[in-house]
Amino acid sequence: MGEMASVDITEDEAQLYDRQIRLWGLESQKRLRKARVLVIGARGFGAEVFPRSEIGKNRAEASLERAQELNPMVEITADKEKIDDKPDSFFGNFDVVCATECTTAQFLHLDNVCRENNIKFFCGDVYGFFGYIFLDLQIQEFMEEVTTITNTHEPTGEPLAKKRKTEKTVQNTKGTETYVPLQDALDVDWTSESYAKRLKRMDPSYFVMKALLKFCDKKGRKPSPSEREKDIESLKEFVKEELTKQKIREDFVPELLLKDVFAEISPVCAIMGGITAQEIIKTVSQKERPHNNIFFFNPLKCIGYSACFGV
Repeated sequence: MGEMASVDITEDEAQLYDRQIRLWGLESQKRLRKARVLVIGARGFGAEVFPRSEIGKNRAEASLERAQELNPMVEITADKEKIDDKPDSFFGNFDVVCATECTTAQFLHLDNVCRENNIKFFCGDVYGFFGYIFLDLQIQEFMEEVTTITNTHEPTGEPLAKKRKTEKTVQNTKGTETYVPLQDALDVDWTSESYAKRLKRMDPSYFVMKALLKFCDKKGRKPSPSEREKDIESLKEFVKEELTKQKIREDFVPELLLKDVFAEISPVCAIMGGITAQEIIKTVSQKERPHNNIFFFNPLKCIGYSACFGV
């Protein structure tokens, strides 16, 4: 993605993006300008700009006008075709693919296609108060500011406590992160020594994500408020299957967590959509270190956190 920086910024764009250019630099802004991003899925997580007046229409087309109003200088198009009807060559037109509302098989296929074409891949979804984002950036290079604080001593004749001075140095440092395919992140062996040790300090969100993916694959839908009790029982079974397979105690995933995965909650969609946009900006601009490789929002703790799986 280094070649992105070759595009020029117009005078109007320089004026519009003045704050961003000051924040992360001209070269990063050039990369953002040239980036081609595909967003698959236009529900609460994928498109917060959907207007009520357009109910009944195709969501991608209905969201187009408001999305364009956010920045008239960005070219935005809507595509009504199903993702399964697209040839693999279609995805080669993009630098970043961000997929939502897909089956596990579709996510895995998209990730494989992106890997073959050196495309950065994101996928995720929101279920009620719970959400996750997975990133496969393959090899990601970036620049980040590293702050170093040092204590200095000067011979002033004063007591030692008064002699100490603190100096803060900020340097731009180049870094590299390696990411694994989605399949590896989903196929973690929790009976292995390294992963078994992680369980003691680990949040249960990973297993909730896997249960939700399996639920959607089996049922062909997300958990529904109209089928709440029935769907909770199904989720409990899927969680139990995974925990038993991995030789993890059954109470590792609180049942209460499975009761918070219904409907699409706007604030959670905003949080997860914002985090995803932030990580895409980091990825394309090559400014700051992106999450590696899954970000979760846990509704019981009301916190988001990232963790690396499959490495």
